[in-house]
Amino acid sequence: MHLRQISRRMTTQIGQHTGQFKTHFCRVLFAFAASVAGTSAAHAGNWCEGGVWVDAMLGSYHINPDPDKHFEQFNPGLGVECWLNNQWALTAGGFRNSLRRPSYYGGGVWSPDFLHWGIVRIAAMGGIISGYNYGNWGLGRDHTIGPVLAPLIMVEYKRVGANFIVIPPIPSDDLPFTIGFQVKVKF
Repeated sequence: MHLRQISRRMTTQIGQHTGQFKTHFCRVLFAFAASVAGTSAAHAGNWCEGGVWVDAMLGSYHINPDPDKHFEQFNPGLGVECWLNNQWALTAGGFRNSLRRPSYYGGGVWSPDFLHWGIVRIAAMGGIISGYNYGNWGLGRDHTIGPVLAPLIMVEYKRVGANFIVIPPIPSDDLPFTIGFQVKVKF
């Protein structure tokens, strides 16, 4: 067997395992979100005292994009927010990004009390996200996992709400400033 044939087989097997990993990860994420959503705040113990929100990522708007680029505006996905108290939350989820690639994220949200006005809250989200080319800043084999720090505006009324997330540009993927839109339900 030639070295080229061995390389092709290994690449094919790695690609199959990557696809299986992504499928398994999506199933685990969905099961986690469903189990957290099915658990009321009273049963969540001390972890999610501030409530559990399930987010549905719907779309995005790209600010001054390159006219030669055709970014996807419809970005379906699911996520979960576990509010530890009124100011801090853990968040995780997945969606199809503007480059038509799967993205997964995890991190924290900080929404200080002095930035709450009735149904509107200003917050900052920080963590990691996959699915974009981060160049030298990226982690992983293809440098597709990188840091994210994004301000967001949260509008919440009783058990329903919406998040407007201002995503900074990612120059190595020619992605401009983007505003992401999520709707959410509190359980």
